[in-house]
Amino acid sequence: MADIGMVALSLMLATSQPAAGDPATTGAPAGDANTRYCLRVDPITGSRMETIQCRTREDWALLEVDVDQEWAENGVRVLA
Repeated sequence: MADIGMVALSLMLATSQPAAGDPATTGAPAGDANTRYCLRVDPITGSRMETIQCRTREDWALLEVDVDQEWAENGVRVLA
């Protein structure tokens, strides 16, 4: 079941592109290796509740998610 959620997460994040020249597309705030970036992700199939996941840049990269690219549209908060 978790694999389906990861596929949905990857598809949602891979298809969203920020507008070029948008001042909000400057990327996520800087942090260290332990900083977690919380992003909105697609809800699990059958649910309408918003899902927010918090991961390090390295963890997001393993899921093929560019935190800086996604931050303007899906960024929620940074946990140091």
